Amino acid sequence: MSMLTPPGMGGQYRITGDKYPRMRPPRRHVRLVAAVVASAAVLGLLGWGTLQLIDVFTGGKKDTAAAARTECRTTAAPAARVRALPKPGDITVNVYNATRRTGLAKDTADALRKRGFKIGDVGNAAKEFDKKVKSTGMLLGPPDARNSSLAVLAAQVSGAEQRTTAGRKGAAVDLVIGDAFKGLAAPAAADRALAALTAPKPTAPAKKSC
Repeated sequence: MSMLTPPGMGGQYRITGDKYPRMRPPRRHVRLVAAVVASAAVLGLLGWGTLQLIDVFTGGKKDTAAAARTECRTTAAPAARVRALPKPGDITVNVYNATRRTGLAKDTADALRKRGFKIGDVGNAAKEFDKKVKSTGMLLGPPDARNSSLAVLAAQVSGAEQRTTAGRKGAAVDLVIGDAFKGLAAPAAADRALAALTAPKPTAPAKKSC
């Protein structure tokens, strides 16, 4: 009989060999861990499902708004239009002398003709201007000539005053020569003045919105 066999017990309950009863670890801890993992998985699935439903009903507005906040758009300013002016050959100029210098109207008319202008009447100025124009001269024309034929002629006579008369008939313009007139502007200066008239005006810089 083995020394481990309790007294009074027969061989039926004899413990033999090298195997002994072993204690199993408690199962509460394992069950608790499993429950926590399962709960976390369920919560994760519920959260993901909720986000999907929100995207379905809102059409992904949140993502669109976020993209709009991060995307910068540049709006270019509209291109400036080049100003169209008539050519000297399309402009008829009447030249009148309001000074005491003789022959000034004819000489000025010849100079304008060489620059391509058409010449109409040439002679002395009317009484309202004769001996009364102290400046370089006066340019007279109909209202619609202010930004067209008068502007082209003004490039040839620097410092001349421009006036328009309502109800004036015809498209011809007048050059009334004044006491301060020294001659037409130099061709290079006249070309620069014409180029400045036809150059596009600077536009506003492109706007950038984020």
